[in-house]
Amino acid sequence: MSKSDLPRPTDSELSILRVLWRRGPSTVREVLEEMAPGTGYTTVLKFLQIMAEKGLVRRDESRRTHVYRPAASREETQRKLTGDLIKRAFNGSAKSLVLQALSGTKASAEDLAEIRRLLDEIETKKAKR
Repeated sequence: MSKSDLPRPTDSELSILRVLWRRGPSTVREVLEEMAPGTGYTTVLKFLQIMAEKGLVRRDESRRTHVYRPAASREETQRKLTGDLIKRAFNGSAKSLVLQALSGTKASAEDLAEIRRLLDEIETKKAKR
């Protein structure tokens, strides 16, 4: 299964992926330490087992305690989720997504500067083609 074929993670799976992206390869116990209070060990274990079956995480079984790591980077996952959202909710229009995002929240000056820089970078790349 290629990274582009990975299934869309559920909200609970995304919570676990965020821990793995932040911590790096981790055991069930290490993931559990960063989960919301009240989350049980067996719940985290079951989610990681399901995520391994789905291909969202890779499991290293070479040691007694299994270690899990994300199958895709945070950026790859965000790109896939954003692409899905653009197709489903915005009829394929990235412009509509950006306009909706910027009109719905206050963007910081730093965020706007980064957006301008990225737009300039995209325009420069297109001009060189």
